[in-house]
Amino acid sequence: MTSRKSFGSDNHAPAHESVLRMLTDASVGDAHAYGDDPLTERASAELRDLSGAQEVLFVFTGTAANVLGISLLVRPFEGVICAESAHLNIDECGAAERVLGTKLLPVPVPDGKLTPRAIASRLGGRHDEHRVQPAAVAITQATELGTCYSIEELAELARFCRQEGLRVYMDGARLANAAASLGCELRDLSSQVDILSVGGTKNGAVGAEAVLVMDAQLTASAPYLRKQQMQLASKMRYLAAQFIALLSDDLWLRNAGHANEMAARLGEEIAGLPGVELWQPVQSNAVFATLDPVLIEELQQDWSFHVWDEAAHVVRWMTAYDTTEADVDQFVLAIRQAVTGAGAGRG
Repeated sequence: MTSRKSFGSDNHAPAHESVLRMLTDASVGDAHAYGDDPLTERASAELRDLSGAQEVLFVFTGTAANVLGISLLVRPFEGVICAESAHLNIDECGAAERVLGTKLLPVPVPDGKLTPRAIASRLGGRHDEHRVQPAAVAITQATELGTCYSIEELAELARFCRQEGLRVYMDGARLANAAASLGCELRDLSSQVDILSVGGTKNGAVGAEAVLVMDAQLTASAPYLRKQQMQLASKMRYLAAQFIALLSDDLWLRNAGHANEMAARLGEEIAGLPGVELWQPVQSNAVFATLDPVLIEELQQDWSFHVWDEAAHVVRWMTAYDTTEADVDQFVLAIRQAVTGAGAGRG
């Protein structure tokens, strides 16, 4: 651990104190296993009420949530259209391909967001038995580039996919950040897709994610696929309890909203600095910027953050529910000092 706040990932943040308290409360006495317990029933009911979901399945990781969700939508000869930058495509070590045998059909998009036109570009070869058949679309909300689909964009995408007979899966690892950014309800997002995940881990939980199945026709096989994919927790009450904590008094939205505000503060403070340029609009809790490589090396001596694209010198700075204004201001000061020092060196 480090004394400086990490801007590397919201995964670096500790568990929220409310989550830890709920875990302690959950760890009293015996409870039936595999989700047959009051806490799992309560958390599932709350998520169903908020989203309109027909089924709620708790899993341990975001990758597991994505694989489970997609497994309910495609057969082995069918493919999934996704953004080239999708976590599913880049950062899951081929999990969908390895576990499901499905083919990903990535599309390059500049802001991480798929559009009907981008999806249409991968629909060639339908009904040709020699070709993988596109059957589903996977989107991420908020995207891996920190951008958010507007409600209108989601609705347009959903209409197009319905017309084309495509199912839609939403990777919601940072769904709370998108909801906070858009000022919308969970149902506003969930109603546009067939299946989605709701991330807990990046928002103050500890290894807890939820898969929400919106279409009743897709629920029958869901429990069996979760078990087969090794995600049926015996002590599920501990996963469910964390969602109870996050949903209580809208903690999930308050956590995400604060993280978003800290990212906006960081983006505003570094905008216009010489050698620093925002690469994507700041719409969630991520700030993407192009940075002089000399500055990157200097800053990384004291600060943790991710170099997103080494060739283009793009860095990603992530904020979390526990990032403070003082953390941001201290980091901004370091960036300013590095910029000033680099300018003096060039002079």
